[in-house]
Amino acid sequence: MNETPFRILGIPGSLRRHSYNRGLLKAAQQVAPAGVDIEVSDLADIPLYNSDVEAIGEPLPVREFKDRVRAADALLIATPEYNYSIPGVLKNAIDWASRPPSAAPIARKPIAIMGASSGHYGTVRAQLALRQCLASFGALVLVKPELHVFNAGERFDAEGNLTDSVTLGKVQKLVEALVAWTQRLRG
Repeated sequence: MNETPFRILGIPGSLRRHSYNRGLLKAAQQVAPAGVDIEVSDLADIPLYNSDVEAIGEPLPVREFKDRVRAADALLIATPEYNYSIPGVLKNAIDWASRPPSAAPIARKPIAIMGASSGHYGTVRAQLALRQCLASFGALVLVKPELHVFNAGERFDAEGNLTDSVTLGKVQKLVEALVAWTQRLRG
């Protein structure tokens, strides 16, 4: 019997402590199946990508983030939508994790995407932009189920906790699908 937990690294695309997308990741932790651990990363300390800095040596927050990506069995990204696309902080973290191309920890990594916004489209455009970005270096992105949480203000409390049971069930199905799909990819 395998006693090693299945490790998912949750990556919130927002820096806000009580963001809806951080709340989606907290919800994922609550509904994760037995034997599945979800660690939520924080992107606040990762500096802007700069190849001059990379050439000198990766800053410690970058090395730590890349180590967490590398150690994870899969990634679960929760992105808000900023100006019809993904937030700069998320794109920046992905840029670092995709370097160097020959040893990028995010390449060929199974990834599921979800997102919440206060608007009526529930991060549809941001998720499309994110899929395009991830495809550029061969990340493996789960196609279905999709999770676009719209009108998020009605589904989360002031501390960013998901309060909507229907959405919670969808988060659970996404996590279960990510685990099952990653295990199938491993053979």
